Amino acid sequence: MTDTKKSLKRTLIGKVVSDKRAKTVTVLVERRVKHALYGKIVAKSSKYHAHDETGEFHLGDVIEITESKPISKTKNWVATRLVEKAVAV
Repeated sequence: MTDTKKSLKRTLIGKVVSDKRAKTVTVLVERRVKHALYGKIVAKSSKYHAHDETGEFHLGDVIEITESKPISKTKNWVATRLVEKAVAV
């Protein structure tokens, strides 16, 4: 029998929109939901501040963030892995 536990922490995938602060990235997470009254699919977005200890994530990267205990007043997410590197223009 294997002891595989599913993590109870939420994970989200979003795009880094700011990496200016020390050890923090701002991640924009977009989701598509059906409008309650009209039924149209609309894009909703939320910004989260995620802890980036090493500073490895930069503007435009698509990353995964995981819920954690509060790190500061606005930070309770941790950047866990790089999903897609930003395309250099």
